[in-house]
Amino acid sequence: MAKKTKRLAPTLPRGFVDRDAVEIASLEQMFHRIRSVYERYGFDPVETPLFEYTESLGKFLPDTDRPNAGVFSLQDDDEKWLSLRYDLTAPLARYFAQNYDALPKPYRSYRQGYVFRNEKPGPGRFRQFMQFDADSVGAPDPAADAEMCMMMADVMDELGLGGKFIIRVNNRKVLDGVLAAAGLADEPEKALTVLRAIDKMDRLGEEGVKLLLGAGRKDESGDFTDGAGLDEAQIARILAYVTADADADQMFDVLAKQVEGSDVGSEGVAELKEMQALFDAAGYARDKVKIDPSVVRGLEYYTGPVFEAELTFPVTNEKGQTVVFGSVGGGGRYDGLVSRFRPEPVPATGFSIGVSRLAHALQLVGELDTTEKQGPVVVLIMDKDQIASYQGMVSDLRKAGIRAELYLGASKNMAKQMKYADKRNAPAVIIEGSQEREAGEVQVKDLVAGKLASLEITDNAEWRAARPAQVSVKRQDLVAHIHSLLDADSAVGE
Repeated sequence: MAKKTKRLAPTLPRGFVDRDAVEIASLEQMFHRIRSVYERYGFDPVETPLFEYTESLGKFLPDTDRPNAGVFSLQDDDEKWLSLRYDLTAPLARYFAQNYDALPKPYRSYRQGYVFRNEKPGPGRFRQFMQFDADSVGAPDPAADAEMCMMMADVMDELGLGGKFIIRVNNRKVLDGVLAAAGLADEPEKALTVLRAIDKMDRLGEEGVKLLLGAGRKDESGDFTDGAGLDEAQIARILAYVTADADADQMFDVLAKQVEGSDVGSEGVAELKEMQALFDAAGYARDKVKIDPSVVRGLEYYTGPVFEAELTFPVTNEKGQTVVFGSVGGGGRYDGLVSRFRPEPVPATGFSIGVSRLAHALQLVGELDTTEKQGPVVVLIMDKDQIASYQGMVSDLRKAGIRAELYLGASKNMAKQMKYADKRNAPAVIIEGSQEREAGEVQVKDLVAGKLASLEITDNAEWRAARPAQVSVKRQDLVAHIHSLLDADSAVGE
């Protein structure tokens, strides 16, 4: 008895996904619109490899046997550790430092690509995902940060999200100043608890944050979260800062008062004030770009202004609650990243878009086309000894700019070839048997016609008379006929 062959089960690794033609095409539409804004601002593309030396990535360094969890790593034959990039910013810092003398400063670039996290996957949490970043390296002034915010607002508008987003802006220096003024400069763990509480302002509101700044808070399920344990005066200072009204002219006076005595805090307030003046001068109203003291990002990463793109339209979460869609990207100033490679200070600011999350948002509001794209015209094989003739038809169509293919499957059964053409979403098939060949003709079967006939058309009889599903066409007129058929399909689809 023959031994049964054991076959592998075709299975994806956890945390990874395949993408089909429809998703790839829809994402390309989105990328094109984002690129158009980045390039309008004078940013140029750059591409770095998926792998970097682990030490260049900075965040994760080799342990005794292998780098720590968090990145995917391997050891090269020279015993150096390589890691898949976990974001697009660390590789940019290496690229800029390595090409420092040749690059203009500021260096304005954008990058799009996959990043990898060696973390436990879960719902909506993947080990491979795409980011789309823009950065200005070597630009020290808040004007560069303001430009990032305005550019992201323009990206959202370009994507059809006008009126459905807000770019929220804060400054890490102001956060540090408030913490110092509240007496928390030398209590890093307590300060971190305070920052985490501030970050929950949108979700919990002022009262919820107040509880987290004090003894703690019990949620609806009964779970208790320990608070920062601040006294009443400290809580009052933090809340006055967090609730400062961005629409009020005296907002900067309120912020200045809450960082009083902190030089770094006062510097941060001045930077925000300068950025607001630039937003106003460029016509970016506060319902589009807004100073928001509750924005907390990258506590160990950012050194100045921080910003976040939030979509404000309502969605239903997994608990059935109505919530705003939330963040689709963010960034800020990171003046310390390049200094790991260079002796001189290198200021930098940038923004990163979460591609999958943004694409999901665009799909929800009908701004991302996820319909199946029209496939190629398919030339059927009726007689095996005439493949050269069929290939000639395909070649003529391609030379005329028409997407076309010759059926090359194993079965030459006409029904199976037609089924293939339908699965390919072909607009038409071309049929040439012996009778058509003798008459110098081909049959063109319009596959779109059958689909459209099932829709509600004002006058079916008239439409069918004007566009029969299958016609005989002189061989020399084939290209012109297919062109007219495809033009008619485009007109119906508009």
